[in-house]
Amino acid sequence: MRRFFIFAAAAAALMASAQYITTNADNDQTPQVPPDQKLRFAEKVIETYYVDSVDANKIVTEAIVAMLKTLDPHSSYSDPEETKELTIPLEGNFSGIGIQFNMLNDTLFVVQTTSGGPSEKVGILPGDRILQAGDSVMSGVKSPNSRVLKILRGPKGSEVTLKVLRKGVEEPLTFNIVRDDIPVYSVDASYMADPETGYIRISRFAEATDEEFQKALAELRKQGMKNLIIDLEDNGGGYLNAATELASHFLDKGDLVVYTDAPKMGAHKYFVEKAGDMRDGKLVIMANQYSASASEILSGAIQDNDRGLIVGRRTFGKGLVQRPFPIPDGSMIRLTISRYYTPSGRSIQKPYTAGEGDDYRMDMLHRYEAGEFSSADSVHFADSLRYETLKNRRPVYGGGGIMPDQFVPIDTTMFTPYYRDLVAKGIINRYSLTYVDNNRKQLKQTYPTEQKFIDNFEVTPDMLQEIVKMGENDSVKYNAEQFDKSALMMRTVVKGIIGRDLFTTSTYFKVVNPVLSPVYREALQLINDDERYNRLLKGE
Repeated sequence: MRRFFIFAAAAAALMASAQYITTNADNDQTPQVPPDQKLRFAEKVIETYYVDSVDANKIVTEAIVAMLKTLDPHSSYSDPEETKELTIPLEGNFSGIGIQFNMLNDTLFVVQTTSGGPSEKVGILPGDRILQAGDSVMSGVKSPNSRVLKILRGPKGSEVTLKVLRKGVEEPLTFNIVRDDIPVYSVDASYMADPETGYIRISRFAEATDEEFQKALAELRKQGMKNLIIDLEDNGGGYLNAATELASHFLDKGDLVVYTDAPKMGAHKYFVEKAGDMRDGKLVIMANQYSASASEILSGAIQDNDRGLIVGRRTFGKGLVQRPFPIPDGSMIRLTISRYYTPSGRSIQKPYTAGEGDDYRMDMLHRYEAGEFSSADSVHFADSLRYETLKNRRPVYGGGGIMPDQFVPIDTTMFTPYYRDLVAKGIINRYSLTYVDNNRKQLKQTYPTEQKFIDNFEVTPDMLQEIVKMGENDSVKYNAEQFDKSALMMRTVVKGIIGRDLFTTSTYFKVVNPVLSPVYREALQLINDDERYNRLLKGE
């Protein structure tokens, strides 16, 4: 009885204040509490009177998360740690020691050092094992990547002492490293796919993406590039401005790239401010079902302006724009503030019901079950969502992703449960890293250049049998039929990982793309077939 009295008294005290009272439709002076005051009241009552002790911060956080869930599937909350992990890839740099690493059998291996970074400057080498960083033991314990990153990163100018074990050296080595800004690259690979065709893979759209892209273009031009393939497969997006900057390279001054419409903030159109430096030459964009957001802005701008062709499968379908709202404690709300539209006027946002995100998240499974990844005929668009490209008047559709100009079905012919389990257990990656670690000196002598490695290195049957043994030791039962089916995929991926370790990330894609990517092969064939390229571009 007393608890009810306390609650009633508290409520009465709150409602008694005139600032909380508004008249309802019947003008009967019924107290109406503004939503923000109602939330504060609820939190205060719980914190003050709940029978057990409570974490007020947790209550408020859960309330924020719950509120955002009633909106669209892309509005979200992140705590301070999650916010750091989300923003680092997009901001383009962080402060650390400058290594790529891998945890292998509870041992922290250096895969590569960042060129010109702090670790390279003091002499850290690929293959080194980091035993200790400061007071933290790094090897011999199961450390998640998040813990390793937290230890190795730190403020610019701060110092960390590493104890390192190097193959061929009996005693551990000690290195004092001063942390510095380390770039996070969004251009994963760039190379000449043939004498006239360049290839650039972009993994995200970040602050420095356009700068990286321009650098890659300049290098490819030196090698004779006339045409370009941009690989946006699995690119989940990023900053809208980064996408508009990239699109501007290929369009004429005054061309529309994208426009946004926000009922509470108005509309904004993004035009090309000066003629692009890549207006000539053929352009093909590779995309798939995981190409989203900024990837779709770039793809939509190129398609709607009839500047190039999209090859692959229907993209994700994210036509909502989020704005970050930082909270002083380091957490952040990413709130959807507008919708964006491609130059032809289409929204490519796939349908969703506010507050019901589960079905939205299952969309890829629904597409797969409908046969969409295997056949273009399984993709259906409503006639009411039909639009036309701006120059050639080709039909394009809104309402759920960018439909490619040339559909390429997913290739599962080499994928088996046996291969999946090897990958899931980390066997493929562990074997490849161990192989390089045991043979690095010999490999460098035998294959002093990337091209010699690509042309001459082979993954032997004995190497594959070692992978089989590693799998069996880790509960992956050997299946002869599935092994034979996946053997080419296994050999190709292992060679790609070894090449990436010895040279650069581009090496991996040079090895893997021609063998395992049907979208890449189609893009290359199309860009070298003038008649078919022009026919598709005209919508014939």
